[in-house]
Amino acid sequence: MRIDVVTIFPEYLAPLDLSLIGRARAAGILDVAVHDLRTWTTDRHRTVDDAPLGGGAGMVMRPEPWGAALDAVLAAGRERLGDPDAVPHLLVPSPAGTPLTQAGAEALAREPWLAFACGRYEGIDERVLEEAATRMPVTPLSLGDYVLGGGEVAVLVVVEAVARLLPGVVGNPHSLVEESHAPASGGLLEPPVYTRPASWRGREAPPVLLSGHHARVARWRRDEQLRRTAARRPDLLARLRPQDLDAADLAVLAQEGWSVRDGALVPASPAPVRH
Repeated sequence: MRIDVVTIFPEYLAPLDLSLIGRARAAGILDVAVHDLRTWTTDRHRTVDDAPLGGGAGMVMRPEPWGAALDAVLAAGRERLGDPDAVPHLLVPSPAGTPLTQAGAEALAREPWLAFACGRYEGIDERVLEEAATRMPVTPLSLGDYVLGGGEVAVLVVVEAVARLLPGVVGNPHSLVEESHAPASGGLLEPPVYTRPASWRGREAPPVLLSGHHARVARWRRDEQLRRTAARRPDLLARLRPQDLDAADLAVLAQEGWSVRDGALVPASPAPVRH
């Protein structure tokens, strides 16, 4: 996968050389290029922003350097990929964007080329995105309902969420199947996990995990998934179809204050708080 990032703070993306992402780059699974937007400025102050038209607080990123930067990214990526018609999917971190989900990360992981435009200040002149959309797919993307100082943090999150799904990046691919929000988890959160020693500071690991009984372990993990999801993310439970749950699942959910009504899972009473 090819990844291009345009930013005024290239140093912010240094963590892309570390851990899983760094190893994936070294192995040739990821081809990452980070570009300094100020390369495409034309004045001696390397200016990338100006006052917003119509007045208002803050500054807006100018279209000229962004247009030139995206032109250059497109040309360099096509040359690198050896495809004169290739285009990236341009992702623009923004609190006004589409929320990133695990399903969204999986869809992005199937694409050969992603580019990121890291906005700062009050954002990028809208005409940049409008013009880019005539040449490539453009998606404003949000990490959640809050505002960051710029898009760089979001890029680190999105790249890690996407790249770890690529074949060869994670050492044990089966770990991707069992984690929170993965399709195989049924939309539930992961259960709690434990390792050696079995006893630590007076706290014992659940005995069932030491039993060697695989069916009981699997049932315990499923029950804990249901309980944790009920306590922390009841909105995820509400999306489940009762017909996809077995009697043991429904019994656990009943203990957590959930029941089936009119063909849907509903909280019968406020769920108890668990950690």
